[in-house]
Amino acid sequence: MSTVEVPLTTRKDWASDQEVRWCPGCGDYSILAAMQGLMPDLGIRRESTVFVSGIGCAARFPYYMNTYGVHTIHGRAPAIATGLAMSRPDLNVFVISGDGDALSIGGNHLIHALRRNVNITIMLFNNRIYGLTKGQYSPTSETGKITKSSPVGSIDQPFNPVSLALGAEASFVARTHDMDRAHMQETFRRAFEHQGSSLVEVYQNCNVFNDAAFEGITSKENRGSMLINLNHGQAITFGAEQEFGVFKNADGSVFTDRITDANRAGILVHDENVVDPASAFAISRLTHSDHEPTPMGVFRSVQRGEFGSAATAQIVQAQANKGSGDLGALLRSNGSWTIQ
Repeated sequence: MSTVEVPLTTRKDWASDQEVRWCPGCGDYSILAAMQGLMPDLGIRRESTVFVSGIGCAARFPYYMNTYGVHTIHGRAPAIATGLAMSRPDLNVFVISGDGDALSIGGNHLIHALRRNVNITIMLFNNRIYGLTKGQYSPTSETGKITKSSPVGSIDQPFNPVSLALGAEASFVARTHDMDRAHMQETFRRAFEHQGSSLVEVYQNCNVFNDAAFEGITSKENRGSMLINLNHGQAITFGAEQEFGVFKNADGSVFTDRITDANRAGILVHDENVVDPASAFAISRLTHSDHEPTPMGVFRSVQRGEFGSAATAQIVQAQANKGSGDLGALLRSNGSWTIQ
């Protein structure tokens, strides 16, 4: 983040003059409003901020932010953002991607950006469908999903983006949803302030091709009983009256149950700073459908070496030792030929 004095701004300063062109009612509007409203509080400059996107409905996001933006190619946003963050560590680099863009053609780029711990903030909009190309099933669509490309039901096992990120040992992993602006903003803020790679999965409604995909857990009527809010250092409880808790099995997996006097002491206390991602991964596996209690919040937040800084240190060291090597000799070493 820049140390230069930052002028005061408002949400209007961060909104571009472009007409926002998503389908009326799309959850992307809510995410955009949350992001634009948050930016003045982050203490950063617009000219030091870049939004990088791939292809898809979510990828229009950079057009609507009054910052620098790069609309790249399908799935490659993390790769391009990696180069940008490494070459310009003074910039604040955000990646905007959808579930198809990030987890299908872009899956390899995503996991390597996360494992390397590049200093970028990735927002993964998950609506469990391909919206821009008009309703094909995506890598997060549930098994049995009937779409234009799976007319008798998808037989694919869907990705759990949070589990995938934790499996890649991302140093910051969180989940939020488009029906709660305050929760989005707090989650986005924490992801941005984290040094290293951060991934936030955002449950986002596509009201045209996959309407109400998350209504069973994110609607106002269901949130109290279906959202498991993760708070560091606190026992993991949920329900309208916090009558349910999360407990750990002997094998390390977790489960939910009604709290009683007999089991109260066994309620799992959330620790997002545990270096071993196994516990966070177990919590991410609580949910297998959109009709089960679902964890929201920060799953993991740990500190480890940031890739760009380490690469820069190597370059500096190599330059300091430049007298000890001969690039020409290296280029003419084994495996070269002389053309007569």
